[in-house]
Amino acid sequence: MHPFLTGVYGNPSSHHTVGEAASEALEWARGRVAAALGMRPSEVIFTSGGTESNNLAVKGIVLGALQEDPQRRRLLTTPIEHESILRSAEYLHRLHEVAVTMLPVCEDGVLAIDDLRIALDAADTALVTFGHANNEMGTVQDVTGLIAVAHEHQAPVHVDAVQSAGWLDLRALGADAVSIAGHKLGTPKGIGAIGVRSRVPLEPLLHGGGQERGRRSGTENVAGAVGLATALDLAETERAQSIAAVGAQTGAFIASVLDAVPQAALTGCPDHRLPNLASFTFAGASGEAVLLELERRGVVSSSGSACAAGSDEPSAVLLALGIPAEVAQTSVRFTFGRTPLPEGAAQHLAGLVADAVAAVTA
Repeated sequence: MHPFLTGVYGNPSSHHTVGEAASEALEWARGRVAAALGMRPSEVIFTSGGTESNNLAVKGIVLGALQEDPQRRRLLTTPIEHESILRSAEYLHRLHEVAVTMLPVCEDGVLAIDDLRIALDAADTALVTFGHANNEMGTVQDVTGLIAVAHEHQAPVHVDAVQSAGWLDLRALGADAVSIAGHKLGTPKGIGAIGVRSRVPLEPLLHGGGQERGRRSGTENVAGAVGLATALDLAETERAQSIAAVGAQTGAFIASVLDAVPQAALTGCPDHRLPNLASFTFAGASGEAVLLELERRGVVSSSGSACAAGSDEPSAVLLALGIPAEVAQTSVRFTFGRTPLPEGAAQHLAGLVADAVAAVTA
């Protein structure tokens, strides 16, 4: 990124040497991101992050569909999605009278293909949107199966891949739109992207100079785009090795926590989940108190979604799974990086978790 923060700091829309150099870098980055998403370079739009990408997908595609056919005003999603999707759905319902259907998920957070098929029987669906992997509990959806059913009913599908990018293969999903965020891959915050198939009508949310082929106006973040493309390349190169090593580490951690803490319960699907995420509830313990005890022991973890920071309400995701509110408030989430911890560290970490829970419930 350094050259595009310093010497090659031109506006990629400018027709001079420095601007053209920036434009070349931007198009290189677009091509690399497109390859990771399984799309054409012309279908990639750079954004400020996952929230903007999801807003552009949900609002932009639904509003584009309404312009083509005013009868297509139904949005299908689930109650366990990221707030950027749920609040976008709420906006469309409130200001554009879009009918929002919340599809049920099972106690593991899995969206059943048959439930989607039933909801699609109406021919008025403008968009189906769901997360590839849940950001709070790590459950991975059967994306290809869900997309196949949606396409049987001519309904476009947006997949929120912010959490799964770099861990799961996005190239063969077959989605009509895919959102990613750079900071989940190790870039500085403030860069993201969305791939949208050229056949899908998209109403822009930002208007102005017509950048990004008129779909997202504003001078592009060239350094961020280059960083995002590089991070995706690195993640893809290391993906198989990272999944094996980090997945084994996370599995050992989960087993050790369940063994060491009697009241611990794993949330999400035990089999189909991200290799780097483990989320538990600790019935009878305050989740926030456990977080503080863990931090005293040098362990930084999270409670629910980072985008709901400051809220002491139980996680809406866990409530949607049927977990009682008083138990949902005890949730703690652990996310591991791409570099595996030293041998035995997972078991040691589980011991610290057991100590923290014991301190809270003593």
